[in-house]
Amino acid sequence: MTGTFKPGNGPARSADQPPAPARGTRWAAGEQILWRYRDHAPGPEGAVHICRPVTVVRDTEELLAVWMAPGTECVKPVLSDGTSVHQEPLATRYTAPRTTARSRWFGTGVLKLARPGEPWSVWLFWGPGWQFKNWYVNLEEPLSRWAGGVDSRDHFLDIAVYPDRSWEWLDEDEFEQAQRAGLMDREQARRVREAGRAAVAAIEEWGAPFSAGWQDWRPDPAWRIPALPDDWDRTPAHMTS
Repeated sequence: MTGTFKPGNGPARSADQPPAPARGTRWAAGEQILWRYRDHAPGPEGAVHICRPVTVVRDTEELLAVWMAPGTECVKPVLSDGTSVHQEPLATRYTAPRTTARSRWFGTGVLKLARPGEPWSVWLFWGPGWQFKNWYVNLEEPLSRWAGGVDSRDHFLDIAVYPDRSWEWLDEDEFEQAQRAGLMDREQARRVREAGRAAVAAIEEWGAPFSAGWQDWRPDPAWRIPALPDDWDRTPAHMTS
C-alpha cells in the first residue's frame, strides 16, 4: 500500500499543490498539520514544547493517522545549555531548567494513529528497508484539535508491542519520577495506569490498530516533507476533542 490506506482514504494531494486550509477540524489525505505536546506547567494549558509537522494519511470519525517523514524539522525540549534532556540524571530530569530547540527527526519515519477520546496514540516504527520493528503505545491526554493540528500532554508511561504480539512497559522510571517531581498527582497517575491497563487489554485482544495491517502501509513518494512554521507555538483560539 502506498500513500493512502485503502479503502476510504481519498486521494493524496499532489506534491506541487499547497496544503488546503483545514475544513473545520477534518483534514484530507496529503494535508500538512502540526502534532504538538504541551508541558506540565501548572494551569489549564502548558506551553508547547514538542512540535512535529506531519502529513495526514486518514482523518475520519474513528481515526486520525499521520506520517512524520524522515528529516522533518521538529521542536523538542532540551536543557537550558542545549544538551539532551536524557543526559540529565533521572533525579533532576524534570526540575533542571529547560528550553526548546529545533532539530531534524533522525532515522526512519513514524506513522502515528489516534482514535478520538482515547488516552493514547499508537506509533509504528520501521528499520532500514521498511523492516517493521514495533508498535509504540504513547500514553497521553486525548488529542485536542485546532485548525492547524492536534495538541496533547504526554503521560510519561509507554508500551512497546512487537510483531510476535509480545509487549512490555517502557519508561516506568520516568513515570515514577514525574510523580515525585510534582508533574502528576496521585489521582492522575492512577488514571494513567488505568489507561495503560486498557491499552494492554486491547493489545491482548489484538484488535485495531494492531490487526489492521498498518505495518504494510507506505507513504506517497510525491508527499513533501512539511515545513516547521515560525509560529509553531501559537495558542489556538479554540480547541475541540
